[in-house]
Amino acid sequence: MVILIQCNDRVGLVATISGVLAKRNLNIISMREHVDVQANRFFARIVTAHENNIAELQQELSVLLPADATISINPDPQKKVILLVTKEYHCLSDLLIRNHFSTLGATVQCVIGNHDILADLCKRFDIPFHFVSHENKSKQQFEDELAAVIQTYNYDYLVLAKFMRILSPAFVQQFPLRIINIHHSFLPAFIGASPYKQAYNRGVKMIGATAHFVTNDLDEGPIIEQQSIPVNHTYAVSDMVRAGKEIEKSVLAKALKMVFEDRVFVYENKTVVFEH
Repeated sequence: MVILIQCNDRVGLVATISGVLAKRNLNIISMREHVDVQANRFFARIVTAHENNIAELQQELSVLLPADATISINPDPQKKVILLVTKEYHCLSDLLIRNHFSTLGATVQCVIGNHDILADLCKRFDIPFHFVSHENKSKQQFEDELAAVIQTYNYDYLVLAKFMRILSPAFVQQFPLRIINIHHSFLPAFIGASPYKQAYNRGVKMIGATAHFVTNDLDEGPIIEQQSIPVNHTYAVSDMVRAGKEIEKSVLAKALKMVFEDRVFVYENKTVVFEH
C-alpha cells in the first residue's frame, strides 16, 4: 500500500504518522520524506503492508495531521494515459514498445495526432489512433475537438510525445497537472520553437531535454526530469537533433516512470521527486 502526504511542516510529523501506522499494526516497508524549509512544506511517500479499511486510516491521519494536509492512499498503480503526437515518431515508438511489453507502468488508451502520419505505427501495436487536424480551424475549434476525443476515454494523464502545438490556457486548465510534455531543450534555456538551432547559434557545450508538467506559461511548468549530453563545435544542427532524440526518449521514459509510481509531488512551480 502506498501513502502520499503533503502538508505544512511541524515538529513530530514523522512520529505522528508512524504512530498511526503502528497502532494499526501496519509495517512500514519504506518511507521517504522531505521538508522544504523555505516553504515550510512536508512531503512523504510511505509504503506499508496492506490495510483493509483505507477510509478509516485516511480519516485518522486527517485528524492528526495539519489541516491543509493532502493524503492519498493506495492510488491506482496502473495508470491510464493518452498520447498526443504530431509527426515525430521516436518518443511515440519508445512508449508503444514499453506499453506492448508492459514495462511502461501505464496503459496507453489511445493516440491522438494533429497529422495522420503516425496512424500506421499505432495500428501495428493495436492502439486506437484519432486524427484531429488543426488546419483550417480556429485554435478553439481544434482544441474543442481534441477535448471531445479525450473525454471519451478514462485516463490519468495526457502525454505530449512531441505534440508540436501550443495549447491555450483554457485547454490546459481542464487538465491541471495532468499534462506531461517532453521539451527538446535543457529548460529554462531555449524556450519555444527550434531549440537546437538556438543552441547551435549560441555555441553551447551541452544539450539536453526536459520533461515537465504543462501550465499556462509556455515551457515553464514544474520540471520532473532533465538530462544533458556534451556537444562541441563539430556538431551541426542536424547532429544535435539526432543526439537530442535519444535523450528525449530517455528523459520522458524516466519522468513517466516516476509519475506513474506516484513518486512526484508538486508544490507551487517545483517538484519533489523520490526516485528510490
